Order: sequence, then C-alpha cells, then structure tokens
Amino acid sequence: MGTILVIEDDARIQKAVQRLFASEGYEIKSSNDGRQGLEIFRGSTPDAVVLDLMLPSMSGRELCKSMKQSSPDTPVVVLSAISEVADKVLLLELGADDYVTKPFSPRELLARVQAAIRRSRRSRPGPAAHFGDVQVDFAKMEVTKGGKKIALTAHEFKLLRFFLENAERVISREELLNEVWGYNFYPSTRTVDNQMLKLRQKLEIDPANPVHFCTVHGVGYRFVQSPQA
Repeated sequence: MGTILVIEDDARIQKAVQRLFASEGYEIKSSNDGRQGLEIFRGSTPDAVVLDLMLPSMSGRELCKSMKQSSPDTPVVVLSAISEVADKVLLLELGADDYVTKPFSPRELLARVQAAIRRSRRSRPGPAAHFGDVQVDFAKMEVTKGGKKIALTAHEFKLLRFFLENAERVISREELLNEVWGYNFYPSTRTVDNQMLKLRQKLEIDPANPVHFCTVHGVGYRFVQSPQA
C-alpha cells in the first residue's frame, strides 16, 4: 500500500494513527520530534505525512514548509486541534494538502489521507512546462519569468501545476478548492480569487489584463497556454 510517516508527540494518538494505517496494509514510520521527523522524511520517500502542529524542537508549520519545499508532491495532512479560519488559511499557504481537527474520526483521517495520495499520484506532471515567457521546472519546484526567478509559495505552485495540467478547460472555484486545496470544508471561494490575484501579479505581463489566467464570469477560471495574437 505504501508508507505513511506519522509525526505526533502525543504517544497515545501516535499509536492510534499507527494502528489505523497498519491495519490497511501501510508501512509506518514515526517520530515524536519535529527535527527528527524532518530527517526521517528526507531519508525516505513516504507516500503521505500525518503531521501534528505542536512538536518539540521544530513546529509543525516550519516542518510542513520544509517538506513541501523539498518534495512538493508528497501529501501532508495536518492533524491538529486548530479550528480558526486564519490558521487553516495559513496551512494552505504553507502547502498542507488537508487537515483533520482533533478529536478526530479514524475513518475520516484514513479517507482524507488516501484521497490526498490519489490526487498526488494522478497529478504528477512531466519534468517541465512553459507558457509565454514563464518556465516551470517541476522537479526543482522553480519558476522563472523572463529568465528571472519568481518566488511562489508551495500552494501557489500547486495551483499553477493544476492549471497547466488542465489547460484550456473552464474550472469552477469549487473544483479548484476540492482538487487543489483538497478540503471538503473551506472558508470561502474568495480564497481561490485571492490566490489567482497573486498568480497574475507574479506571472502575467499585465496582471490587470491577464491573457493566461482568465476569468470566466459566473463560473471560475480558464488557463490559456498559448493566447491568440
């Protein structure tokens, strides 16, 4: 089935999560410390990570950011007591693929992790892509525009990749939330609009008049790889 890395400092919860995934045939690696968890992650290739936010030596937020920078395709599902919308949006910015709030349903956690793994496996792209004067290197997680590096957050990169994989197709905000964010519950479709604004500002020649990241009024967005002259 694959390998799940569990990074959780509560021994009782860690054991419960280990039993849950082991019963489904997954190999389990685990840590109760942030820095140790990062070392295990870098030394292995887990199919997904279940991550607590409150950890010794390194916070879960820092850990999530580091893991996504080194391996953007590996799903990270946060398991935490967070409930505030602001915290959930921050996790999106750091690249988390989903979250489950404590106390949690084992079946829900299993379903969300497995869904994140499926999304990751079916959306892995080729090594590179380009549009206009933008070059995208998926392996290095790097984007250049006119030969200059452009800094994208892990989640902006994930959104860009989804558009490149679905070029010319009209995509609703709800589909983007479900397929890119991976959340069944989300604060607002404005989340998508805000991320689109940032992508346009970074990657369009004229963000106020985009030719690649186009709005389809009343529906959502369409990515145009090669606009008509």
